[in-house]
Amino acid sequence: MNQPLSDTPFMGDAASAASPVLPSRAGIGLKPEHFRDVLAQTPELGFFEVHAENYMVAGGPFHYYLEKIRARYPLSIHGVGLSIGGQGPLDEDHLARLAALLERYQPESFSEHLAWSSHAGRFFNDLLPLPYTAQSLAHVCAHIDHVQERLGRRMLLENPATYVQFAASTMAENEFISQVVCRTGCGLLLDVNNVHVASVNHGGNAHDYILGLPLHAVAEIHLAGFAEATDSIGQPLLIDSHGAPVAQAVWALYAFTLGLTGPKPTLIERDNAIPELAVLLHEARQADAIMERLFKDSVPGTESQKAPA
Repeated sequence: MNQPLSDTPFMGDAASAASPVLPSRAGIGLKPEHFRDVLAQTPELGFFEVHAENYMVAGGPFHYYLEKIRARYPLSIHGVGLSIGGQGPLDEDHLARLAALLERYQPESFSEHLAWSSHAGRFFNDLLPLPYTAQSLAHVCAHIDHVQERLGRRMLLENPATYVQFAASTMAENEFISQVVCRTGCGLLLDVNNVHVASVNHGGNAHDYILGLPLHAVAEIHLAGFAEATDSIGQPLLIDSHGAPVAQAVWALYAFTLGLTGPKPTLIERDNAIPELAVLLHEARQADAIMERLFKDSVPGTESQKAPA
């Protein structure tokens, strides 16, 4: 059952509620391969998203281009290194660099993953799963509370793509996420591809998973492609590769999700095998077309772009 947001969310929630939000249109991840094309073409697009860790330096060409593109488009910043699901304390130096980045660009959205990537001073270049227990819930909520207080804004938490499940878990993943949202007041970044991937890998029902989420908290949706493999016993195994077009099954699940949430900012993710900009723009138009078909007049047009500086 969907649960309401906590009555006592983080202290900055009132201020963040009045902040600008991403338009309910499709966006794409901003890649260096496309910097010049974006500035030359200024394509009609809802927003761009960047990975925070690629911009945690004072200067350089990435900032040069992002500043110009940010002046024209709404921006989402997506973190991959906070290790929200870790058992140890958060890296305060990393959090300080993140705070400086958000202050610099004032993005309409900031998100992170329900996963961990560091432990005992070691960093792992992956987004690793965690058991869904009362102890893990307490750690995750404490970390999100700290992040939201430090950043002075509401963060979005992304559901993970997983390949293993823990025997120690005492609650389902969507129940765990519902509890986190209820206790912290954070928002939800619903990765529809991750839902499909995890449901196939674990033999679950993707529709039931989505129905069990706190859908009122969804503030952004992610769509991506996956790779197909088999596990050690010959069963299908999907890998969240971000290296292929969005699959038809994911488009269908996206339409199902929108029917429950209404139109939402939707990101087309591609982090491997980066195609030409036109290919990603075509997928973004597919997402916009689904929203327009479902909601007709409720999806904003090009006026959602920021005016050039």
